[in-house]
Amino acid sequence: MLGNSSSLFGNTIELARKAMDMLWVKQEAISNNLANVDTPGYKRTQVSFEEAFRKRLQAAGETSGSSMRDAISGATYTATSRDDSARVDENNVNADVENTEMTRTWLHYYYLTYSANADIKRLQTAIKGQ
Repeated sequence: MLGNSSSLFGNTIELARKAMDMLWVKQEAISNNLANVDTPGYKRTQVSFEEAFRKRLQAAGETSGSSMRDAISGATYTATSRDDSARVDENNVNADVENTEMTRTWLHYYYLTYSANADIKRLQTAIKGQ
């Protein structure tokens, strides 16, 4: 048995996995916002993790490699909702903003998938000796 895949790939696969998990949660919140765009009184939910994730990784980068894995696995997201609304029905969802965020999140997810696949293909090439 090869053991822990993070030792095989470094931290890149685990980093991509964790970021993709958080992007999935973000995509679910965006989808929920869009589904409730016409629901009176509904308040938009926003999921953020990028800045907190970056700070955890930066702090861990200044120490040993094992703390980098801890920083990755311990990273989390925050979900917030604001009460402000410019609409008469007190709903604060803007479909254009949500669609833009959905596209941005999808592109980020796609890039991480592509990057993880490229790492795996490089390892497969090294194993095959080609």
